[in-house]
Amino acid sequence: MDANLPTPSRALAVGAHPDDIEFGCGGTLAKWAAEGCQITHLVCTDGAKGTWDPETDPAELVVTRRAEQRAASKALGGDGEVVFLGWPDGELESGLRQRWEVAAWIRRLQPDVVLGHDPWRRYRLHPDHRNAGFLVTDGIVAARDPLFFPELDAPPHRPDALLLWEADEVNHLEDVSRFVEAKLAALLEHRSQLRSTMGITAEEAPEGEEHEEVADFRRRVRDRLAEHGSSEGFAAAEAFHKIAPL
Repeated sequence: MDANLPTPSRALAVGAHPDDIEFGCGGTLAKWAAEGCQITHLVCTDGAKGTWDPETDPAELVVTRRAEQRAASKALGGDGEVVFLGWPDGELESGLRQRWEVAAWIRRLQPDVVLGHDPWRRYRLHPDHRNAGFLVTDGIVAARDPLFFPELDAPPHRPDALLLWEADEVNHLEDVSRFVEAKLAALLEHRSQLRSTMGITAEEAPEGEEHEEVADFRRRVRDRLAEHGSSEGFAAAEAFHKIAPL
């Protein structure tokens, strides 16, 4: 187990859907942004199926979730600029066209660190999460090696490290003890996901109070971060499998 990469100049986080990045590495991005890192979100799908309400207009949900993701970026210290690839929710493939797009953005943004889903996590149910993870690993290879996609204008770029969240085999922690509230604030910007993802089903609490379900969600997130950090003496940590060098 090791901990705490040097703060990168640029970091790129790649998620399957709006809110995946906040769950996976929101505290780490907030920490790095506070230390001067330029953080960028790249979201692979449009998030159009992210609801349990069959009456929802998918097109309206896409607009809502994009706005939520931009707000979450700002809550973590980013500038609110988010790359949306726009592939249909639930239908993401780890194909050549998708790999080309991810590689193009890695070459364009030149991140020192890339973060994404662990595609090898056992029993991972959602196909978008698996495929988004493979797009990160495959996209890094294509971005770093000059004979892949020679038609791209940007030169090859080799990041220093890859951090995979929700990893089966954790070998790296990032201490986020001072950034738990930033992570929570970013997560709660995803209001369309309160019921389906966060277990928050009730209406808003009376003015000046926090609803019990929101408080319970906050506790669950804090407890998970505390569990990750306990092995290295951190009050809160996010856990990853680190692959480096690349």
